[in-house]
Amino acid sequence: MNPVAARSGVTFEVEAKKARLPELEAAAAKEGFWKSPESAEALLKERKTLETFLSKWSGLERSLLDLRAYLDLYDESGDPSLEAEIDLHVEKVFRDLDEIELERMLSGDDDERNAILTIHAGAGGTESQDWAEMLLRMYMRFADRAGFEVELIERQEGEEAGIKSATILLSGDHPYGYLKAERGVHRLVRISPFDANKRRHTSFASVFVSPEIDDDVQIQINESDLKIDTLRSGGAGGQHVNKVESAVRISHVPSGITVLCQQERSQHKNKAMAMKILRSKLYELEMRQRAEKAAEAHKSKKDIAWGSQIRSYVLAPYRLVKDHRTGHETGNVDAVLDGDLMEFIRRYLLAGGAEEARGGAA
Repeated sequence: MNPVAARSGVTFEVEAKKARLPELEAAAAKEGFWKSPESAEALLKERKTLETFLSKWSGLERSLLDLRAYLDLYDESGDPSLEAEIDLHVEKVFRDLDEIELERMLSGDDDERNAILTIHAGAGGTESQDWAEMLLRMYMRFADRAGFEVELIERQEGEEAGIKSATILLSGDHPYGYLKAERGVHRLVRISPFDANKRRHTSFASVFVSPEIDDDVQIQINESDLKIDTLRSGGAGGQHVNKVESAVRISHVPSGITVLCQQERSQHKNKAMAMKILRSKLYELEMRQRAEKAAEAHKSKKDIAWGSQIRSYVLAPYRLVKDHRTGHETGNVDAVLDGDLMEFIRRYLLAGGAEEARGGAA
């Protein structure tokens, strides 16, 4: 058995991919290729994906050859000084393989789509609202690190501090593929900055992630199922804020999904964006329900409270961030809250969390 396949537990169909690439190149070179732009773009996208994979696979093969050369040299000489070099090459092989496996986990139908991420503060008033704002900053910082562009769609301020909710749109290279791993309840334990007695508090906030869908995805929405309200925008914004009812809130009664958009100065633009987000959330809900039905899973909505969290962030009495799905943890809490999330996401996806993220709850 191929040692790479043995280690990863999956097959990558390398030969099939190598055979497919010339077919795509020949098709792209045919006259009239661009007569059907949608088909042409789909073909070029597939070609790029194959080229990227095969390039990484060639790199992995080179790493394996280098490792074999050092192992042969060690067998011949018995020189113990080669052991450290061998360890470095073994680590590189595993890193290369993990990168290929991660790319495979980002090959879902929606993984390349932009991500709509919404944060809701849990019960607990100011404490949870402050925690929700910390999470918003964390994801904004993660977006900077990952090279994603971020657009703030809505932000509802808390009464004293923090936020009640916020929605951001992230675009770039596989935003939904990565951020679907963040869907769930996030728990914070810390000495409260709002408690004069300096007691330890536990706060919760939930994160929901949906793929931004294109107009070609058909989502049936009956106008009679919608409740549309206009209201004044809140937050920073000068004279326009709190004077004009430009914000739009759309509630989809059958599903209970509510979307608020207030960042645009035009009510028409806010309504269009709110409808776009609603379509994406309904699409994600439909995909999740299909996955649950296929797995014969019992559909239940997790409370934003004890026992339902996917990750805990502990600032006192010790410092630790732990993902309860993979067991991965780190004591560098400040780095995580500053957006260093990729290792948590990587561990989750490589552990096979993609299917859970598609069909999971929170």
